[in-house]
Amino acid sequence: MKILDKYIVKKFLGTYFFTVAIILAIVIVFDLAEKVDDFMESKAPFKAIVVDYYMNLVPYYANMLSPLLVFISVIFFTSKMAGQTEIIAILSGGVSFRRLMFPYFLGAAIIAVFSFVLSSYVIPVSNRTRIHFENVYVKSKRQTGLANIHMQISPGIYVYMGRYFSTSHGGSGERGENFDIQHFEDKTLVSRLNARRVTYDSISGKWKLKDYRIWDFQPDGIRHTITTGAELDSTINMLPSDFKKERKSFEMLTSTELVEHINELKSRNVGNTEEFIIELYKRRATPFASFILTLIGVSLSSRKTRGGMGVYMGIGLLLSFAFILFLTISQTFAINGDMNPLLAVWLPNIVFSIVGIILYIKAPK
Repeated sequence: MKILDKYIVKKFLGTYFFTVAIILAIVIVFDLAEKVDDFMESKAPFKAIVVDYYMNLVPYYANMLSPLLVFISVIFFTSKMAGQTEIIAILSGGVSFRRLMFPYFLGAAIIAVFSFVLSSYVIPVSNRTRIHFENVYVKSKRQTGLANIHMQISPGIYVYMGRYFSTSHGGSGERGENFDIQHFEDKTLVSRLNARRVTYDSISGKWKLKDYRIWDFQPDGIRHTITTGAELDSTINMLPSDFKKERKSFEMLTSTELVEHINELKSRNVGNTEEFIIELYKRRATPFASFILTLIGVSLSSRKTRGGMGVYMGIGLLLSFAFILFLTISQTFAINGDMNPLLAVWLPNIVFSIVGIILYIKAPK
């Protein structure tokens, strides 16, 4: 690298990490103000609050806000350089605008690698401690639900659960509604069992079926007998963990574990895998956004104007929030099954790449 490259990279990374520190300090203050009553009510140990919660909350928010902070950092120091006519001097000295982008992209690459490692391997591990702390001291009696579950528990045996509920402590809190299990042999339905409600007995390890009905089909597939009852102990080969969905459980899996988990869910024909797939694609697409937002930021703020830094900061914040909003909306469509998950995650990058290229072409050179 030349002196100019080192100068810009140093300014880029210095401004970025300084901005991260300032924003995270503000986030921690607001978070503490919101949760201090919960900490006092649950008598959370001071060490656990600092080490288990906030030490693990810092990398989570740093990575989540990284694209926005990259954009703000680039606009901040580039517009300052433009205001001091440094950009004009660089271009007048024979350095092309394309060559000027090299140190910017080098800084963006460092941040992108840092973000990828954090989101793929560091943050998932720290999230386990943080979310466990929240479950114990903030939402100790939390109950979560998972709807429309489909899965195969063994060859030819398929299970459906209309809705499943679990509490953070497990045990007797595991229950489901509108339970249905079907047994096929050579693609022919042999039997079917339906229950209005199921509960798991952690002592016996059995499922109790409430208000059940059983259909036993004859070989012709038409004639059948029906058996009904109020309660039945079942030895179905499944565990609460097969249905249980922890709050944002995909955030607690490293990328390697996430791929294995997705493959397992697909092999068992379990529905609602979109969140896990989106999370995997998101970890790969978000670091790439650093390059796009850097390109837009430099193209916007390299011109010296009367409005100065304030105008660029306003435009930058607007574009950053538009990017985040676009990403959130596309992910919502993907989770609801209306959009391909890969397209949903990469669509904001594609659209803003086009915006960045247009701004780059129009930037003063």
